[in-house]
Amino acid sequence: MKVIVLGAGRVGEAIARDLAAGGNLELTVADVSQPALDRLAGINGLTTERADLAAPGEIGRLVGGFDLAVGAVPGPMGFATLGRVIDAGINVVDISFFEEEPWPLNTLALERGVTVVTDCGVAPGSSSLIFGRAEASWERVDAFRCYVGGLPVARHWPYEYKAAFSPIDVIAEYTRPARLMQRGEVVTKPALTDLEHFDFDEIGTLEAFNTDGLRTLLKTSKVPEMTEKTLRYPGHAEHMRMLADIGFFGEDPIEVGGVEVRPIDISAKLLIPAWNLDEGEKDLTVLRVEMDGLFEGRRITRRYDMLDRFDRKTGLTSMARTTGYTCTAMVNAIADGLFTEPGLSPPEIVGRNEACYDFIFDYLAKRGIRFAVTEELL
Repeated sequence: MKVIVLGAGRVGEAIARDLAAGGNLELTVADVSQPALDRLAGINGLTTERADLAAPGEIGRLVGGFDLAVGAVPGPMGFATLGRVIDAGINVVDISFFEEEPWPLNTLALERGVTVVTDCGVAPGSSSLIFGRAEASWERVDAFRCYVGGLPVARHWPYEYKAAFSPIDVIAEYTRPARLMQRGEVVTKPALTDLEHFDFDEIGTLEAFNTDGLRTLLKTSKVPEMTEKTLRYPGHAEHMRMLADIGFFGEDPIEVGGVEVRPIDISAKLLIPAWNLDEGEKDLTVLRVEMDGLFEGRRITRRYDMLDRFDRKTGLTSMARTTGYTCTAMVNAIADGLFTEPGLSPPEIVGRNEACYDFIFDYLAKRGIRFAVTEELL
């Protein structure tokens, strides 16, 4: 199978290295950044191409002749990039955190006869796979709660944070309204609200707040209670709410010295350098999925806990691993013929396929990404 990875950032690099290590794919990686491509130089079976992925017509030119594309571009580019890949008639697995609803692309995907898997990262991604398997195998799922965060091991004042993935997508988490499911109805709340605190083994106390991470679950599932929250070190949400309340994340232009600027653009310019992980800086990823429901005649709560850390051997961040390897597992599942559904399938749909689900989580476990499963009666 010929595969092209669109984007060579932290996660795109992890995806490319893992796919190349498998040795069973013909692989190309495209990005506008030559330094990003240079990090992949010398890897057997991998070629690189410098290209402006935002340029009109460039995606269609790049993906022609490939069997599958991986979308690993920043969120603001994600929807348009995905649409262009589908229009070219290429199967695609996508991890970009774009704001738009993906469903309008389903008709085009069906017309082109291609398999499209969106949101195939850690959360949404692994979390949604777990949810989809439960919906397919339990008598009933009554509630779903997801808590996820990528964090530096060392805390940094004043933000208590550094970004282990695209910082512009982190800012989007704090500006997009969070959609939840309560009593069977979609409820919209501001991001950074409904603060909770949890204690995690080996880490300590983390805070959790609303973000818009349920995404496709709001349409594909009828579970009446669903929540997704982002995890950070205590204090981070208060700082971000302060910036939001002052207006630093505003998107309407304001006049400064006779020039119109958007506050969010200035904030991004200042925050992104401050949030970038230093070379070799260690990070960790925490994911907790909880579901209440009826399983084999018992009312239970089942919890899936995952803690992953920076990989010293490869130098890959934990967030790049946990996001990227879910994606590469899906690529290999498609290559092996385990998932061939035409049209748009978010991970919760993939999770209904037991063989595909088992393949993906076995793939992750072989790379050291494991989930501890606990259960208690309600």
